[in-house]
Amino acid sequence: MKIYSTTDIRNIALVGGAKAGKTLLGEAMAFEGKVISRMGTIEDKNTLSDYREIEIERQNSVVATLLYSEINNRKINIVDCPGIPDYVGEPTGILPVVEAAAMVVNATSGIEVGTEIIWRKIQKQQTPAIIVINQLDHEKANFDDTLRDLKESFGAKVTVVQYPVYNGAEFEGVVDLILQKYLKFPKGGGAAEVLDIPASEKDKASELYTALVETSASGADDLMEKYFETNDLTIEEMRRGVKLGLRSQSIYPVMCVSAKQNKGVARLLEFMGNNVTPPNEGAGLVNEKGESVIVDQSKPFSAFVFKTAKEQHLGDVAFLKIMSGTLSEGQDIVNNKTGNRERISQLMVVAGKSRVKVEKAEAGDIVITMKLKDVKVGSTLASGGNDIRYAETVYPEPIFSTAIKANNSADDEKLGTVLNEIHASDPTFIVEYSRELKQIIIKGQGEFHINTIKWMLDKVYKIQTQFFAPKIPYRETITRSAEATYRHKKQSGGAGQFGEVWMLIEPYYEGMPNQTKYPVRGTETHNLSWGGKLVFNNCIVGGAIDARFMPAILKGIMEKMEEGPLTGSYARDIVVNIFDGKMHPVDSNEMAFKLAGRNAFREAFKNAGPKILEPIYTVDVTVPADRMGDVMTDLQGRRAVVMGMSSEGSYQIISAKVPLAEMNRYATTLSSLTSGRATYGMKFSEYQQVPADVQNALLKAYEEAHKEDNE
Repeated sequence: MKIYSTTDIRNIALVGGAKAGKTLLGEAMAFEGKVISRMGTIEDKNTLSDYREIEIERQNSVVATLLYSEINNRKINIVDCPGIPDYVGEPTGILPVVEAAAMVVNATSGIEVGTEIIWRKIQKQQTPAIIVINQLDHEKANFDDTLRDLKESFGAKVTVVQYPVYNGAEFEGVVDLILQKYLKFPKGGGAAEVLDIPASEKDKASELYTALVETSASGADDLMEKYFETNDLTIEEMRRGVKLGLRSQSIYPVMCVSAKQNKGVARLLEFMGNNVTPPNEGAGLVNEKGESVIVDQSKPFSAFVFKTAKEQHLGDVAFLKIMSGTLSEGQDIVNNKTGNRERISQLMVVAGKSRVKVEKAEAGDIVITMKLKDVKVGSTLASGGNDIRYAETVYPEPIFSTAIKANNSADDEKLGTVLNEIHASDPTFIVEYSRELKQIIIKGQGEFHINTIKWMLDKVYKIQTQFFAPKIPYRETITRSAEATYRHKKQSGGAGQFGEVWMLIEPYYEGMPNQTKYPVRGTETHNLSWGGKLVFNNCIVGGAIDARFMPAILKGIMEKMEEGPLTGSYARDIVVNIFDGKMHPVDSNEMAFKLAGRNAFREAFKNAGPKILEPIYTVDVTVPADRMGDVMTDLQGRRAVVMGMSSEGSYQIISAKVPLAEMNRYATTLSSLTSGRATYGMKFSEYQQVPADVQNALLKAYEEAHKEDNE
């Protein structure tokens, strides 16, 4: 395959809703570039993008797929991103490494849920965007309605470059305002016949042409001056204006296609080649110092790993965008994240499941390589001595959690390995073992995302699992002082066990004075790994307990704090004063005092106004204005406290504090309430006391579950 220079490369992401037709558009683009000799279809399950078993079964894209096309001596790298909102991590990882996004919109259904979500990401990333209205051949297609919705949702920057003369079954061509021609498509697709604009369309074309010229002229001062002088621009000047406007996000050009019939796709590719900036003129990436780094062929080699995968017959695959220099087979490089040295054994360009070997690739290109050691998403690969590190992509926080366990305990170790392997390829999927809850917790972007993981475990890895609601990491504390005494005495024929501890416990709070009524001889303050503090005061006088037994008493207390007296949850924020006790000259030992300390703490805790604390999260819900009432009502039913509201375009943002216990399956509920249009994020805020009725229910449930536990 030809090696393309940086200036002849274009990198584009296909994004949009799940029903926009991105996969078929990518298929048609590859066909037009002669990468494939025949277009596949969703129905025949033979498209380039959706080649994985789960995608064939579901007839939906799950993973971002790399394709390419070649046109007019330019290579266009295309990344087909899934449109289902639960897979938002895929376009999140792709947008930083492309110079433009093609927002594909279905002419029959208009703006979908996924369209709105990905558009907000495009705006945040400041990615130039081309709007591609697809499926204009469908009997229910309506270009004018779709355009109106686009302008209402995305603003006046949405600018028509092409429009169809007819929608539906009669769709056969478009008026191209840049070319000032009518492009008539042959049946079955292919090269368009270039004709004069029909007389019936002259007025409409003239009006839209004037709007396009005005918008194009605003891209540069000299173009604006020329427009004021002549009221017109040449084709080349208009192209320059559109290119500059696209780069600065001051124009979102609208193009028209029927991907299924391959109508308008060749012109779309030509438009992309002419107007999307080459990588060396794009925004580049940010390094770890926060500095912008532009693609540069003249500098030493560096590349950013934006995606990884484990593929059959290939093993571990790393997807790279080359940011500087040239990468060749056999080249020695360094993983600047780990310091590991690597050698590039193979270098390939990708068209779905097809791989084409190349000897080298230049800055700006996107390629894959295999079998690198410990290379993860976000790694920077570079030539020796080049210590650059690119900033890792920030992925959305998970919003859906579930506990998981293998049906067969013999699969436990394998399950852990597989879950970590999936996380390596999908950073939005999080797996953690909670020592506190004694559960494996997996987190994702929604129930559909987690169900995809379940499918992979069942079908790919052959591990049968159960999903269930995670336990809530409650905390226990006290509200007043209490004293307790416990004597541990055991005699079993030989040396016995004896230890007696007298204890006063008090609530701890930041800045509290020393309030114990006993003189403190020594203090240890422990910052607990689960939050909060334990202050341990030695108030022993007269040698009632030898100093060598104090660590054992502390150990017993810590054991009980790790399994709190009320519900078995971690205890926190307590001051313990050991003020008296008794020893035996023969039978006292560390074990005896550990047990005495543990049980004295338990008794004192129960008499100290114990309270259960629950985790509270800050939840920000981005919701369409017309669904505010339903969402607010639902939040109030979840014991939410609304902290404020703000707006973002046509959306409202509700900020609330909500107990974690009330957030189970919230992603599913919110999607149902808003037809999938709302999104939310959540972040831990603090611990607060649970209401009395909730505490009583928790205590009752714990007692029922531990009837046989007398400790």
